[in-house]
Amino acid sequence: MTGPARFLFYLSHPQVNIDPEQPVTDWSLSNTGWARVMALAARRWPKVPCRVFSSPETKARQTAAILATPLGVPVNILPRTGEVDRSATGHLPHDEHEAQADLLFGDPSNSANGWERAVDAQARMLASVAQIQRTHLDGDLLMVGHGAVGSFLWCALAGRRIHRSEDQYPGGGCIWMASLTGTGAKPIQSWAPMEAYSGA
Repeated sequence: MTGPARFLFYLSHPQVNIDPEQPVTDWSLSNTGWARVMALAARRWPKVPCRVFSSPETKARQTAAILATPLGVPVNILPRTGEVDRSATGHLPHDEHEAQADLLFGDPSNSANGWERAVDAQARMLASVAQIQRTHLDGDLLMVGHGAVGSFLWCALAGRRIHRSEDQYPGGGCIWMASLTGTGAKPIQSWAPMEAYSGA
């Protein structure tokens, strides 16, 4: 006899305050980002029971905390789920950042001007999913993180090659979902804006 269906949700943080004087890992949600997550929580998403996990970066932890609080559950930090390491270049203006992202997705096995390789980021994301699936055997799992590494994880689970067409929508705050089956996860819904989700 099988138990109730279980799902893995991956949520990318929404808009942030860009501060070139701060490390990217310390950036916080902007007013727009806060409002979007608060509205998602007000729609009673995610449902219980659900365990909440987050990247160690500030913007992801803020997002996760807003959603975990109504559930009465802690936010569990996954140390190896931060965004692609871009410290080699630091903050880049938008157009330069997008050009770098094209290189990152376009050549996953090589470094884009010192950025972490896409294949390495994908491997650590897969290892993190395997870890939480081994240790949490009931309820849904919500991972809160970032666009690029979330896209790499999606591609691995879906059996697709890393490609920029698999990236999230501009502005972030997007969700994909997979069904949890045994020791695996089967993607069933690709990136969609968080506004498409409701726990009602």
